[in-house]
Amino acid sequence: MFNKLTAMPADPILGLLTKYREDTHSQKVDLGVGVYKDESGHTPILTCVKKAEQYRLDTESTKVYIGPTGSADFNRLMSELAFSADNPAILANRVRTVSTPGGTGALRVAADFIKRCNPNSVLWVSDPTWANHTGLFEAAGITVKTYPYYDYDTKSLKFEEMKSALSNIGNDDVVLLHACCHNPSGMDLNPQQWDEIIELTAVQGFTPLIDMAYQGFGDGVDEDAYGVRKMAATVNNMILCSSCSKNFGLYRERIGACSIIGKDAAASDVAFSVLLYVVRCIYSMPPAHGAAIVETILGSNELKQEWLDELTVMRDRINGNRAMLVNKLKEIGVTRNFNFITEQKGMFSFLGITPVQVTQLQSDYSVYMVDSSRISIAGIGTGNVDYLAKSIAKVL
Repeated sequence: MFNKLTAMPADPILGLLTKYREDTHSQKVDLGVGVYKDESGHTPILTCVKKAEQYRLDTESTKVYIGPTGSADFNRLMSELAFSADNPAILANRVRTVSTPGGTGALRVAADFIKRCNPNSVLWVSDPTWANHTGLFEAAGITVKTYPYYDYDTKSLKFEEMKSALSNIGNDDVVLLHACCHNPSGMDLNPQQWDEIIELTAVQGFTPLIDMAYQGFGDGVDEDAYGVRKMAATVNNMILCSSCSKNFGLYRERIGACSIIGKDAAASDVAFSVLLYVVRCIYSMPPAHGAAIVETILGSNELKQEWLDELTVMRDRINGNRAMLVNKLKEIGVTRNFNFITEQKGMFSFLGITPVQVTQLQSDYSVYMVDSSRISIAGIGTGNVDYLAKSIAKVL
C-alpha cells in the first residue's frame, strides 16, 4: 500500500525554519514562523500562565476524560471573551461552544460540521488567506473559492471588490472572515467596514465563519472582537473558531474553541448535537491542560488583569517593531514608501518585494521569509533591525 504513495511537498514555512536553524550566519534573521518572540528572540511562558499552571498541579486530582465538549467553565469563559457576556446571542442562549485541539482543530471541527450541514456548500476565503485554510477545508471535502481582499500594488484593502463578490454569494455557502490581525496581510477591516459586511451578510443569508487566532494582538481584546460581537448580535447563524496559542502563549498545549450560533436556543441545541457527533468522530475528547490554564486565568480577576497587562506588552512590542523597521528604512535612505507596515495590525505584513529579492535576502544575507514576502513582525528587534534594514536596502 505505501509503495503507491507520492511524496507531498514540504510545508514552506516549516522548511524555512529548518534552513534557518541550519544556517551558521552570525546575523541571521527569522521572519518566517508566526510565533511571538521577545527582544531576545525567545517565546516566553507568560507569568500568569505559570501561576495558573502551578494552581492546576496543586489541585488536579484525576486524569479522567473531561467529555467531548471539554470544560464547561472554559467554554463559557471563552464565549464571553469572544462575544462579551452581555451579547444578545449569549443572553438569548443561542451560543454553543466546544473545546478543541488548538485553533486548527477548531477549524477542522467547523469544516466537518459544515459538510454535515450542507455537503454542497462552498467555502469562500479571502485572497490571500492563511495557507492552511484551504487544505483544512478541502480535506473535509468542501469546495474552496476566494473573494478579493488585499491589493498588493497599493498595500490596501480591496473593499469595494470584496463587497461586490460577497453580494453574489447565496445562503447555502460559508464565508470565512478574519476577526483581526489578518494572516498574512495584516490588513484588517475597520469598524465601519465591518458594519457594511455584517449588513451584507444578513441580507445575503450566507453563514459567516470567523477565525479569531489573534484576539488582543491588534488594538485590544475588546476592540479586536468588534466584528465578532456585532456579527453574533445580527445574524441567525454563525461559526467562530478561536485559538489560545498566541494571546496566551499556549502554542504546544493545543487549545482552542469552536462556537456555533443558531437562530434560537432550540436550533442551537440541534446544531450542537451535530457538532458533538463531529467531535466524537475526529478526536473524541479534547485536551484538558491548556483549557484548565485559560479558565483559571479568565476566572480570576487578579490573573486576568495580569494576562491583559502581559498581552499589552506583546501587542505594544509588535506595533513598536512595525514603526522601528519603517523608521530605520527611512533613516538609511530607502526612498520606497513602507508606511503601510505601521498601518497594519498583528503579527504579519507583506514586505512587498519580489520572490527574486526574497531569495536574495536568504542566500546573501540569511534573512528568512516566505516567497510572498510575508514577514513575522515579532522576529524584528533592536538587535537585528539595522542589519535587516540594510539587507532590504541592498536588494531593492
